[in-house]
Amino acid sequence: MRTVTCDGLDKDWSVITFGCWQIAPSEGWGDVCSKKEADAAVKEALEQGITAFDTAEGYGDGESERRLGQALGPKKDDVVIISKIWPDAELTLPSYQKHLEDTLTALGREYVDVYLIHWPGSYFDTSEKSARLCDIMNALKESGKTRIVGLSNFHEENLRLLGSKISRFSVNEVPYNMLERRYEGNSRQICLKSGLEYMAFSPTAQGLLAGRVSREARNSPTRQSNRFYQEPLFSQALKVLETVKDIADEAQRKPVEVAVAWVLAQDNILTAIVGSHKVEQIREFSGAADLKLSKQQLQRLTSAASAL
Repeated sequence: MRTVTCDGLDKDWSVITFGCWQIAPSEGWGDVCSKKEADAAVKEALEQGITAFDTAEGYGDGESERRLGQALGPKKDDVVIISKIWPDAELTLPSYQKHLEDTLTALGREYVDVYLIHWPGSYFDTSEKSARLCDIMNALKESGKTRIVGLSNFHEENLRLLGSKISRFSVNEVPYNMLERRYEGNSRQICLKSGLEYMAFSPTAQGLLAGRVSREARNSPTRQSNRFYQEPLFSQALKVLETVKDIADEAQRKPVEVAVAWVLAQDNILTAIVGSHKVEQIREFSGAADLKLSKQQLQRLTSAASAL
């Protein structure tokens, strides 16, 4: 598995990060993964060379963090663990410290490698609130309980409110794939200028670009609320999937590998976050780390997506 480095961390970070939303019961995916399956999924990710794991206190009310820590066992200190605080926490240092301590207890670790604020929402809609957030997150970093801090789902207007204190953050975790490209343009330029690399989640558009388009696949709660799984966008997205499949056939790879490889080839991408509770799917998408698409193939994919 190919790895990269991130300033502030002394561990190699795999270009594919294992997403842990699906390994615990949640409103988004439902109760689809048992503890035994979660354990097998995490261990398979390790077997595939994945060295980074993305979780959050909001994934199953901490159950994802607990299952991740248990599955990693003695290897939990060897990998990069990313977790997130939900933005409705009281905007004070003691409150954020309590949330982080709860996360550490769930994981069974003394620190997290990366700690993110999960969403901006309306919680940081003024310069004053945003400045307070920066100071609190920086204090958590200085405490040693997290090595670096970052953002998640922060768009242009949210980033601008951070002002010069944006430099205290290292990453911005955003949805990014061939269909979802809102975080290009000004948002990406601000992050590039400020040294914030993208952690791209949903690089397959929640499985659509991996070919998960059956009636059963479309029934999961999170896909029912995904605009690309609904008409009129769904029919258009299927045309992009056809191009993905054509290039997968040419390269003798899986569509999921092509979809993730396209994301990894884009500007300012540190890592792509891919999740699954199925061992066989983890084996499939892990191959994307070493797939180098040609310039022509990348252009064909981008052109197909731009027609959406």
